[in-house]
Amino acid sequence: MTWYAIIGALEQGLVYGIMVLGVYLTFRVLDFPDLTVDGSLPLGAAVSAVAITKGVDPFASILLAACAGFAAGMVTALLNTKLKILHLLASILTMIALYSINIRIMDGPNVSLLGASTVLDPFMAAGTAGYVVAPVMYGLLAVLITGGIVWFLHTELGQAMLATGDNPQMIRSLGVNTHHIIIIGVGLSNALVAVSGALVAQNQGASDVNMGIGTIIAGLASVILGETVFGSTGVTRTCIAVLLGSVLYRLAIAMALGLKLGNFAVTPSDLNLITALLVVLALMAPGIKRKFGGRAK
Repeated sequence: MTWYAIIGALEQGLVYGIMVLGVYLTFRVLDFPDLTVDGSLPLGAAVSAVAITKGVDPFASILLAACAGFAAGMVTALLNTKLKILHLLASILTMIALYSINIRIMDGPNVSLLGASTVLDPFMAAGTAGYVVAPVMYGLLAVLITGGIVWFLHTELGQAMLATGDNPQMIRSLGVNTHHIIIIGVGLSNALVAVSGALVAQNQGASDVNMGIGTIIAGLASVILGETVFGSTGVTRTCIAVLLGSVLYRLAIAMALGLKLGNFAVTPSDLNLITALLVVLALMAPGIKRKFGGRAK
């Protein structure tokens, strides 16, 4: 694997790491299987791209994307909590609806940002090389957001969110409205996913209605991989682990795409198969560790 491929994988791992943190909030903290992310990632990209083409500051466009993602997550949570629709089905309904909404926002299937300003432009104008600016900036953003989530989960509201995912009946008996917690949690999760989508669009120079396909699988793979490799004891360690898991996942994908066995070469069309295999291996790893660990004793 070339140095360019490593830098690219690191860059993608960090920018998509923000999305992975959002997936962690729903799947691990709230125990809420949420497929909305496949629609909220391109939603964030669409809002940011359209805002930039209308003259909005690139940083402000990210805040607009976060608000749109939060609204999408709220819709899923409201369908589940108020209309009593199963969480998985509620998220699928929102995801399907977002496909049409994203096309409406962009007034078409995609929007180009060719020649438009992005969050990287001020640093590029200073003469810093692009391959240095992007990983450093995305790394700083990912670290700041990770720190913010760790702080949030140690607040009273964050602890209530952890308790809602762990034992909703118990936390309800203490007078906590779990419906409100779920709405806030799922909204926050999709806001992070939308922020990731906005950054991806600015990094790639375009937003596309299909760019969210497979987002949930990549997010789950990164969460499971991070927890398996780095452990999941404690909120702080787990948040750091899932961010590093995103980087590991992108590095593994880059290595797999460069793999050649005789006449057989892995192509981008094999990406979903590679992701599925990575998830299976990550899920098997804890059991294998326990099995061999027990034998060693």
